[in-house]
Amino acid sequence: MELRARGWWLLCAAAALAACARGDPASKSRSCSEVRQIYGAKGFSLSDVPQAEISGEHLRICPQGYTCCTSHMEENLANRSRAELETALLDSGRALQATLTTQLQNFDDHFQHLLNESERALQDTFPGAFGELYTQSARAFRDLYSELRLYYRGANLHLEETLAEFWARLLERLFRQLHPQLLLPDDYLDCLGKQAEALRPFGEAPRELRLRATRAFVAARAFVQGLGVASDVVRKVAQVPLGPECSRAVMKLVYCAHCLGVPGARPCPDYCRNVLKGCLANQADLDAEWRNLLDSMVLITDKFWGPSGAESVIGSVHLWLAEAINALQDNRDMLTAKVIQGCGNPKVNPQSSGPEQKQRRGKLVLQERPPTGSLEKLVSEAKAQLRDAQDFWISLPGMLCSEKMAMSTASDDRCWNGMAKGRYLPEVMGDGLANQINNPEVEVDITKPDMTVRQQIMQLKVMTNRLRSAYNGNDVDFQDASDDSSGSGSGDSCPDDLCGRRVSKKSSSPRTTLTHALPGLSEREGQKTSASGCPRPCVSLMLLLSLVLSAARPTWR
Repeated sequence: MELRARGWWLLCAAAALAACARGDPASKSRSCSEVRQIYGAKGFSLSDVPQAEISGEHLRICPQGYTCCTSHMEENLANRSRAELETALLDSGRALQATLTTQLQNFDDHFQHLLNESERALQDTFPGAFGELYTQSARAFRDLYSELRLYYRGANLHLEETLAEFWARLLERLFRQLHPQLLLPDDYLDCLGKQAEALRPFGEAPRELRLRATRAFVAARAFVQGLGVASDVVRKVAQVPLGPECSRAVMKLVYCAHCLGVPGARPCPDYCRNVLKGCLANQADLDAEWRNLLDSMVLITDKFWGPSGAESVIGSVHLWLAEAINALQDNRDMLTAKVIQGCGNPKVNPQSSGPEQKQRRGKLVLQERPPTGSLEKLVSEAKAQLRDAQDFWISLPGMLCSEKMAMSTASDDRCWNGMAKGRYLPEVMGDGLANQINNPEVEVDITKPDMTVRQQIMQLKVMTNRLRSAYNGNDVDFQDASDDSSGSGSGDSCPDDLCGRRVSKKSSSPRTTLTHALPGLSEREGQKTSASGCPRPCVSLMLLLSLVLSAARPTWR
């Protein structure tokens, strides 16, 4: 009798546990009513929802106990759960994108403002100080600033060559203006160019501008490009679709508790993390290269300060130009004598109005403007935000569980573990694809990485390499071409037998290839600066050609 009573109590206890897992009989209709409300709120037809629990043998994702969900409902909710997670990923990505884009715009505006202010100062002061020496060569100065902008915005220009060509063109123009009574044919100007290295017609200004501008512009361009690449990576990776195994796991995580009549049970924390670590395994593999990129971006901001820093140099280009023209005027007579000594007496221009008249010999002394502090504030904010974003990819599962998946605050007997109310016992998986081999919630094929994510990892590596090169003052696109550049002065150091005819004057619209264009570079500007649509594989050929052509122009060191 006593054994029979004990067996009866065991049976009752087992029945009570089962009722607790799926809801006691009195709560069945209430549970299905809640499923009805949830299902209808998602925009689905309420005719799909049964009035009371039914047997769950038809279920393919949720546990096959008594259920409030039909097969059609399960399929609809599985699709909806995947869409909701994808939307949550997009929202998280957009928030980070917005931060990076705002940084990019702020830095871009600041650097462009510095260059615009320099050109404005030149236009305001040079005509009064230098007269026709400036006004008749104004186009050369405009072209220089245009090319500096193009370089900064990602055009495939060699900055040192651009500066060298500017000084060569300017010397030709100004020497002609200083000697209007002389005939100066191309071969005479070729000789002038060959003498320039020794004569230093513009003093030390060309060398100083080359050394400082290359470092400043390379650092500023690489930093802003880094922000653009980071934002683009976030955008593309956030759009990577979730796989079918992930969809099943997320459905089980989010909606199966409702189907089984326990709608109040929220996902156990570790259960939710395992599901999303499996779903976002590929994204987590971005972590190492993402951190490398952001670390490199923080590091290169050190190059914004000092005499060769972007803050000092970009806004002071006109100071070196003024110094150069001052030096040319001061050295005019000695320069003329040495050119005649080395190149011979040029013929007199029969169309000249008469004896040589001294050009206006104004001298311009400009002071560097003190920094406003705005760049320092931008850098401080950017460093803080970049450091906050470093663990973005590996923190996604935890963040989404907390903010989007209504995760339980504690892992106890009252949370949803994927089968019933109760503790979740499996351990939490590590981050990344390789660590999901034993994920208990999502079946992940670790031998098939997502190709979109792998491509973005490569983009991060490439940009990090550019930043590290820029930190050392090198433009990675032209590093090989400039490694053998050495010496100083303001002329040509190549042997006479290699220096042929001078390179023809560049047009006002330099024909260049856009390599790492910054966001905001218009299609029209891109077409204007495109070298006949030259594909990327031809860049090495262009570099070789540039090496050959560089022998025919002064290097202006």
